[in-house]
Amino acid sequence: MPPETLMPAESRSPGPAAAARTAPLLLLTSLYLAQGLPYGFFTQALPVLMRENGASLKAISATALLFIPWALKFLWAPLVDHVGTRRSWILPIQFVAAIGAALLALIDPARGFLAVFAAVFAFNVLAAVQDVATDGMAVRLLDAQARGLGNGIQVGAYRIGMVLGGGLLLWVYAKLGWVAMCLGMSALLALTCVPVLLYREASDGAARKARPPLPVLAAGWLPRLRLPGMLALLALVCAYKFGDAMTSSLVGPMLKDAHWSTEEIAIVKGTLGSIMSLVGAAAGGWLAFRLGRRRALFGCGIAQALSLLLYVVAAGAPDDRALVWSACITEHLFGGMATVALFTLMMDASDPEHAGTDYTLLACAVLVAQGLAAFTAAAIGDAYGYVATFTAALVFSALGCLLLIAALDRRLGPARLDEVWKR
Repeated sequence: MPPETLMPAESRSPGPAAAARTAPLLLLTSLYLAQGLPYGFFTQALPVLMRENGASLKAISATALLFIPWALKFLWAPLVDHVGTRRSWILPIQFVAAIGAALLALIDPARGFLAVFAAVFAFNVLAAVQDVATDGMAVRLLDAQARGLGNGIQVGAYRIGMVLGGGLLLWVYAKLGWVAMCLGMSALLALTCVPVLLYREASDGAARKARPPLPVLAAGWLPRLRLPGMLALLALVCAYKFGDAMTSSLVGPMLKDAHWSTEEIAIVKGTLGSIMSLVGAAAGGWLAFRLGRRRALFGCGIAQALSLLLYVVAAGAPDDRALVWSACITEHLFGGMATVALFTLMMDASDPEHAGTDYTLLACAVLVAQGLAAFTAAAIGDAYGYVATFTAALVFSALGCLLLIAALDRRLGPARLDEVWKR
């Protein structure tokens, strides 16, 4: 671990210890917020703007292809881990993103969205590279005790960035227009550069001297994938979030089929869901910090599964607003808690010398699980309806939690987890 790693409070005087813990957490807050800003804009505000300018629903849905860099980020993760420092990757990316957002003001969306689509793809490439560097930095900055809080910040700050990007910026657009909105996003991204400018990363000269040649780094994720226990953990991570991801993918269509307005769906899934996810992220981070990994993962995982029971009931009465709102509040709260507990475990499993690569492989597994879960939910939903789908999601969620706990109790994951599993 480098000198800036968070050390136990007992080893320092209270003042320096508090400062040493606060500074890295503020840094990580700014970095994950910077990721959420453009993502929130492009996934929540942009579809509204496209529809306003006459784009078809098919054209809007096709923008999902522009987020492919997030699924492929494991390909360049070894380069980020071993070429330069993580700060040397993050800082230029932050500045380029801020400048790119300002340049968007020169585009007139009324004349077509081709240039905007190119910008979306470019932003996703930048954010996917920044994410690898940021996750690697987080693994090295946070000790085992602080990772629960760090992952609570990861999820929470990203959500806040999404709310700012998809809510605040859309409001600015409605009041002041496209140019003001783009300049506003640029200003917010520029502000997130400040903590990075103030951060001084410890030198890791030995690692850079031992850096493999670039052709080896291009496939450097393969040796990490072959580590004992890594494939098992990838499967367990997928299983843990599979049921919850099934539910999330079908809530919107269920409400639309029940003739909820778009505004109502936006409020319940966007605003209310984001707020409760933030609360859940904070609670999950605290639980991972106070209870340890096993108890936090088990408790949050079972709570996540049981929360889906409300959606089973709501699927039979989707016109009951109070019931649907209760289901949304409960699922986002406990889903956020389980997500943070899981991300903390993923960070524990990551080797600090290959932190970006290890964590990225596990994060990409979560993305794959979400895609498979959405496909599974759609197939069950088409054949048997929403009640059967949410019931299956509940069962998958509970089994996934129990499977992860049982497997790690038998030490089937990476050896690094032995240090933290039953604390």
